Amino acid sequence: MSISRLDISGTWQLAEAGGDRRSAMRVPGDVHTALKEAGIIPDPYVGRNEDQVQWVAEREWVIERQFVIDDPDGNWYLDITYLDTVAVVFINDVPVLSADNCFRRYRPDVSAALQAGENTIRIHFHSSVAAGAERQARQPFYIPYSTGNCPIPNGNMLRKPQCHFGWDWNIALAPLGLYGEISLNRLETARIEHVVTSQRHAAGKVELHVALTLYAVDPGVLPVHFDLDGERVRLDCGIAAGETTIHHIFEITEPRLWWPAGSGEQNLYRLTVEIPEDQVTRQIGLRAVELVTDPDEAGSRFAFRINGREIFCRGANWIPADALFSLSSPEKTEDLLQSAVDANMNMLRVWGGGFYERDWFYDLCDRLGLMVWQDFQFACNLYPSTPDFLEDVTKEVDYQVRRLISHPSIVVWCGDNELVGALTWFKESIENRDRYLVSYDRLNRTIEQALKAAAPEAIWWPSSPASGYLDYGDAWHADGSGDMHYWSVWHENKSFDNYRSVRPRFCSEFGFQSYTSLPVIQTYAEPKDINIASPVMEHHQKNAGGNERIAATMFRYVRFPKDFANFVYLSQVQQALAIRTAVDYWRSLKPHCMGTLYWQLNDTWPVASWSSLDYGGGWKVLHYVARRFFQPVAVAAIPSEDGNEIRISLVNDTMEDVTATINLSTVSLGGTRTPLKSVDALCSPDAAVTAVGLSASDLPPDAILFWSFTATNGMGGEGHYVHGTYKALDLAPPGLEVSMSPAGDGAIDLLVQASGLALFVMVESDTPGRYSDNAFDVAAGESRRITFTPSEPSAAAPVFRIYDLYSCQSAD
Repeated sequence: MSISRLDISGTWQLAEAGGDRRSAMRVPGDVHTALKEAGIIPDPYVGRNEDQVQWVAEREWVIERQFVIDDPDGNWYLDITYLDTVAVVFINDVPVLSADNCFRRYRPDVSAALQAGENTIRIHFHSSVAAGAERQARQPFYIPYSTGNCPIPNGNMLRKPQCHFGWDWNIALAPLGLYGEISLNRLETARIEHVVTSQRHAAGKVELHVALTLYAVDPGVLPVHFDLDGERVRLDCGIAAGETTIHHIFEITEPRLWWPAGSGEQNLYRLTVEIPEDQVTRQIGLRAVELVTDPDEAGSRFAFRINGREIFCRGANWIPADALFSLSSPEKTEDLLQSAVDANMNMLRVWGGGFYERDWFYDLCDRLGLMVWQDFQFACNLYPSTPDFLEDVTKEVDYQVRRLISHPSIVVWCGDNELVGALTWFKESIENRDRYLVSYDRLNRTIEQALKAAAPEAIWWPSSPASGYLDYGDAWHADGSGDMHYWSVWHENKSFDNYRSVRPRFCSEFGFQSYTSLPVIQTYAEPKDINIASPVMEHHQKNAGGNERIAATMFRYVRFPKDFANFVYLSQVQQALAIRTAVDYWRSLKPHCMGTLYWQLNDTWPVASWSSLDYGGGWKVLHYVARRFFQPVAVAAIPSEDGNEIRISLVNDTMEDVTATINLSTVSLGGTRTPLKSVDALCSPDAAVTAVGLSASDLPPDAILFWSFTATNGMGGEGHYVHGTYKALDLAPPGLEVSMSPAGDGAIDLLVQASGLALFVMVESDTPGRYSDNAFDVAAGESRRITFTPSEPSAAAPVFRIYDLYSCQSAD
């Protein structure tokens, strides 16, 4: 039986080139995971095993398998994506591909190498360490890289995820493998190269323009079918040798629009393009996107307008789901993305030091309503600008943009992450800024031109952060225009109040570290290593001085915790306080500020970091708190610069007027609640107002300001404000009690009661799962009922630990 496509993923054989180490390897997959599963290397994520496996990246590796082709006649090609990275592919010992870019799709003609019957395909992976050094040596001048981030050198020479060489949150392994598809295909008349869509919006209708690019060896005629949700059109098309582009327009009356999460429905259409030998399906969301950068009195705006309406962007930065590809999965990624939506996020920034993610990632964002800020994959280093490098980048950008442009979730394409700032980080570029600035501009212009050639209507932003087009100024601290990365609180060890010293138009990076949760720590640290200063704990902290900064911040704001578990808990509380301080203030500046994306959503391995989700997807304190401060209607207490006044801010990100009833009270340190005042405040759509102002002198010295609110759209919430530091509070024992009862389907109801004041009550278990609420406050005589839902059914009943601010600091 003649076949036209053969999937050759599955089990391959892995061998060290010139060595004795051998194992099976799953493809798609990575070499490190295969070696770990074979018992050849220890788990790199445990202890300090990272140091013991560095040799893997220094070696060359070969994978191979056999396949059978009964009829090798005709035009055959390989289809390979995510080949990482410097590799030569052989079929029957004939080299058919020399690859060096993980971000490109390769489709080499392999007809001459095939034979009837059994064939052998072999991929020889060269060491990225050796390849990077060799390419650095060939540069006309030295190209610096961030040694603080990348302990494995010269990763900037290679087009692969930059965080593979290490980062200040990532393990340094320089992994290699094949993470996408690999198939053998017979080219009959033609194949589909690209399906690119664009939209024209007018009153009451949308034109969906479809551009189909076909590739053929010989001229011919073939039928092409375009189908949009059942509206099917056939075109009989003549095609030339090489590439031919065919256009079709669907006119959609009464369009069902796509909206970001929280702003409307995520309506999607199914587009199918079909030829006799090939078919491509795209998920289409009809929406109009604009990036508003109009001048104003402060500088210039930076706001996203979707379907004519400005949307405040609430979210975080996305990094790869795992440091090793084989340990990731669509299911794990969907859980992370769902957690983002569950915390009231509507945007993620796909950061420039990882991957252009798989199609299904963006499909999920489309369905969940998560807008995507898509960086091109260049981060925190300087890069070559030689003709061969720029030519390769052009092909990378062309492929990725044509692949992804149809996703409604992608709203902006950004040239890079922090490359302009990197010009000030290295001796070479400081001493010869002109040379390196011109080199950067060549790369940046190449990316822009390739984007515009592939998708002329795509929204382009040159770099993050940037104050504007061809503006190479300091976007870390200049807050009048563009997007801002604000790192003074973490990297410069400034107080949380410092977040209120800037007024960003859109803050696309800011963050504060915490430790990963105790159950995660116990997966990589033995009991003897459970100490904040142990070598293992220090090894799982990749930011220089990070542990010291976490501890120093505790001295600034809270009383030092009594033991390791509470140190971990308290680190997460102060992380949440830091980010809440920033978000509350910047949202209150709306519409001056129209976006806050904190660093970072997720972790790639178990590590101390800026993430709000643990490795594995568990929610840290920050994520529970983010669900509150990112709620579309939210209330916050904002102190004046001198601390004498406190304004209660009401923010409304919805399309309707909202009236909120805000109940203010004070709670004594013993837990007694005393009503202060109740106000009704009106906030118009997409606005922020001051609901009420208070004098700090009106607050008793031994009490905390609390509020709760209910809005006319059904939203509500609560919070508290401490005028001063938490360490100044002489808290009393909260008398916490927890009772449990079954809630059905394996879930457990927990009733938390208090006889005193309990702040930041956090329930934790070694059993993975999700809590309906956590990191909440309870006053004397009050209770909170929450539900714990295990991730998987378990015969053993979970054992719960409970933390709160008083108990973590007291040895009672």
